Amino acid sequence: MPATASASASAPPAADLAQTVAFATAGPEAAALWPTLQLPHLRQLLQHAALVHSDAGEETDFCPPHERAWARRLQLPLQAGCVPWAAWEQQAADPAPQQQAWAWLSPCHWRIGADTVHMADPAGLGLEESESRALLEILAPWFAEDGIALQFERPDRWLASGAPLDGLATASLDRVVGRDVRRWLPDARTARTLNRLHSEVQMLLYTHAFNDRRTARGLAPVNAFWLHGAGRLEAHVDVQPLRVHPELAALRAAALQENWPAWAAAWQQLDAGLLRELLEAQQRGAAVQLTLCGERNALTWQPQAPGWRQKIQQVFKPAGLPDLPSLL
Repeated sequence: MPATASASASAPPAADLAQTVAFATAGPEAAALWPTLQLPHLRQLLQHAALVHSDAGEETDFCPPHERAWARRLQLPLQAGCVPWAAWEQQAADPAPQQQAWAWLSPCHWRIGADTVHMADPAGLGLEESESRALLEILAPWFAEDGIALQFERPDRWLASGAPLDGLATASLDRVVGRDVRRWLPDARTARTLNRLHSEVQMLLYTHAFNDRRTARGLAPVNAFWLHGAGRLEAHVDVQPLRVHPELAALRAAALQENWPAWAAAWQQLDAGLLRELLEAQQRGAAVQLTLCGERNALTWQPQAPGWRQKIQQVFKPAGLPDLPSLL
């Protein structure tokens, strides 16, 4: 995910009048739960809203709908269907146009079965900073041989830079966590270096003392990596931190963990908190927007104040929630 700013305890600033909800629906389990949810504030927001933007895609797109929505809001380009998030973040430190390609690299654990290769959430590895830096020292020489430089950013995510990342299409972590990685690997014809590095890193770490120490502590071994957010920015784009509220983070976490009762509970909390605040702002006359994102599509609504006819209809024939699973 892109870098975020911490949430403010004060009244929502103007930027919060445009909200993007990732994982508003996610797969058949979420679709089955959707009709049971009681979301009165979302219902009121959408009851008299105009659909102002539609971003249609496929479940197989490397870039999920919510990241495309964020990119549109930040005026970031899509390159090979992906967003150059790492290069965008680098412009906060160096506002000059980037002369090289960047990517994020997340150390991760792949659960290898007879027919599947599933990736656990890298955030769940529990890497401490010293441990992550030690791992970086192990892997950096291997990547350097292929013209990719690695540098530490945070324990669960490093920065990578170099010519092999230019024009490389990589799948977002939000597409891959908890899923079979094989369908999300970069195209073999254009990413031979990266695919070879995947194999070499797996062999290197399989019997490495680094992982022996982790397994002795009851921790999952680090046996793979995932590159994401790759690309290069030829023109300057202002870096504006994206604020991810706790309710939105809870919805994402539940969906990635496929914890559907928690996903339903997160929706209830989102409706009672952030969406209630958005509705109150709209009722005060503010121009608000709400973008809901699923596995395929992102739809943006502009809620509007109802006229007197609509107010009467609300009393005698209140509208229900739209069928988001079929729309998104």
